[in-house]
Amino acid sequence: MTGVRVFNGPIEVGLRSLVLLVGAYPHSLDLQRLVSMDYFLVHSGDVVGGPASLHPPSPLRAGEVAIRRGLIEEGLELYRSRGLVEKTMSKDGIQYLADDSSGAFLDALASPYVFDLRDRADWIFDNFGMLETEALAGVLKDSLGRWRAEFAVLTQEGFE
Repeated sequence: MTGVRVFNGPIEVGLRSLVLLVGAYPHSLDLQRLVSMDYFLVHSGDVVGGPASLHPPSPLRAGEVAIRRGLIEEGLELYRSRGLVEKTMSKDGIQYLADDSSGAFLDALASPYVFDLRDRADWIFDNFGMLETEALAGVLKDSLGRWRAEFAVLTQEGFE
């Protein structure tokens, strides 16, 4: 019997992507934008002035960004196969769009985690929604740089 990944598996990562797509609706998002936004969704505390992070801090979270793309694609495909996400081609490449029923699907999920995801998605769109994809990636890079610097100070002080 094969194990099912719950934490950062296709169900959770796809759900996070769906929350972002519903927040962006009726606009679509490309994969790179989803990667950056997904990081901010769970590590919002890495951004100066951001709300508390939903996931605990980890010294490996910079590495999360490298593997996040594949996980998001896998999650999007799962939710697309259930009719909740549309995959379209545009002049800018592959785009993802929430289906009309996606908001109702999320409304039916009454867990505190989903409420927190939706709150963080609102914060992301309020603060970064109008940024170009490259500028958003720059904010991510700056946040990771700030986090690495803080982690290095903690390590030097013996708080490993």
